[in-house]
Amino acid sequence: MAPEAPFEPQHRQVVANGLRVHYVEGGEGEPVVFLHGFPECWYSWRNQLPVLAAGYRVIAPDLRGYHETEARPPYDTETLQQDVLGLIEALGERSAHIVGHDWGGAIAWQLAMNRPEAVRSLAVLNIPHPALSIKGLGSIAQLRRSWYMFFFQLPWIPEQFLARNGYRQLANTLLQGIPPGEERSADLAFYRQSWEEHGLSGGINWYRALFRSPRRLPNPVPVVTAPTTMIWGEEDFALGKELTVGTERFAEDFELHYLPGVGHFVQQEAPERVNELLRAHLERAGSRADG
Repeated sequence: MAPEAPFEPQHRQVVANGLRVHYVEGGEGEPVVFLHGFPECWYSWRNQLPVLAAGYRVIAPDLRGYHETEARPPYDTETLQQDVLGLIEALGERSAHIVGHDWGGAIAWQLAMNRPEAVRSLAVLNIPHPALSIKGLGSIAQLRRSWYMFFFQLPWIPEQFLARNGYRQLANTLLQGIPPGEERSADLAFYRQSWEEHGLSGGINWYRALFRSPRRLPNPVPVVTAPTTMIWGEEDFALGKELTVGTERFAEDFELHYLPGVGHFVQQEAPERVNELLRAHLERAGSRADG
């Protein structure tokens, strides 16, 4: 038998929610949409896409303001949700499995609560439930971890700070959990080239919009009905592990997996373990749907 051809993501563009969106896709089957966080892009999922494309249609967009997707306000969470819903519709789907990390995970939580018919299953990586995020910001420890959110409220200074020395420090922070070698060097080069070409104002504007137009959670908070898996790197420098406590109250079919020794960018630092957990999650979701 001839060996399988290596996975080659197809780069495409589509207009979704009135926005020109760049995305990559591959594989066939049920759609799985991957939502990246700050300061990343579709490339954040480079180690997940080839594995899951073996059984699913994998779709990884650059979210509003990132990489090759149009950088245009507004950046409020309602608009960001509509971007994802518009993408799903533009690709000929009614719903999808949603996988989100960091900010992408925050949007994924919101979608699962607000538009449950569009979310077949939910997997979130190192991002707490919105109710627990709000509660966490009441602690001094988490406020210290989240200092950058307040710094990002300043005009233009955050962009200049992150861009110093050709984004070298930011890239090293992003990939600090990846061993040195040719692969890490290639990843560093990719991210730095992306930021130098496209900047990071779009992503920073997500934080600015969050502070300027905060959205209150409904009372009571809707319980997520889709099968839900949380994956959490325990060495997260930005978000404390305590923010995961009590998540089961907000999802009726919930699993939580801690990854010791792994940091915030969990899918890049521990790709094999994350891939195993995502495969199991999607299989669980499929079993429940079949039942």
